[in-house]
Amino acid sequence: MLRFVRFADSLSAWFGKTFGWLIMLMTIGVSYEVVVRYVFNAPTSWSLDVSFIMYGTLFMMGGAYTLSRGGHVRGDFLYRLWPVRVQAAVDLLLYIIFFFPGVTALIFAGWKYASRSWQYGEVSVNSPAGIPIFQFKTVIVAAGILLFIQGIAQVLRCILAIRDGVWTEAEEDVEETEELLIREQTEKAHAHEA
Repeated sequence: MLRFVRFADSLSAWFGKTFGWLIMLMTIGVSYEVVVRYVFNAPTSWSLDVSFIMYGTLFMMGGAYTLSRGGHVRGDFLYRLWPVRVQAAVDLLLYIIFFFPGVTALIFAGWKYASRSWQYGEVSVNSPAGIPIFQFKTVIVAAGILLFIQGIAQVLRCILAIRDGVWTEAEEDVEETEELLIREQTEKAHAHEA
């Protein structure tokens, strides 16, 4: 079980981090549009669509990674007070009742939309540039499959937590800026004391 959890976590992390680079491309694209629009008075017809496509792709492809790191929004005000085994049992039930049916529907609906879109080479109707969007609709299916794989890993985490009484955490790979700053300040304070 633990091997699959680690595999799913690393797969989700790879896709999340890889697609995370879209932020750089979005920044360059939006900056380019601002310069050509306001400095040269020559706006593009494609920039807004491309920004939406990149943002949507980033958002969807980062979902499994966020799930693996426990980053999705939840009502923790009661949940965090429960024992680990109760948390895991509730999570397991919710994954079975809500998560898997929802993600399965996402995959099948996404497949339907993507296949239709590829058949007629769908382009965006929101801009005169006619940006192709059939590849973007394929991202819906890919994101759903990644979420499904990560969901299986989360179910296995729940089973392990029910059995062992502790959560199996994902390997640390990033650190929140606030935590980094607090650690740096603490280290500086200790250095001044010494």
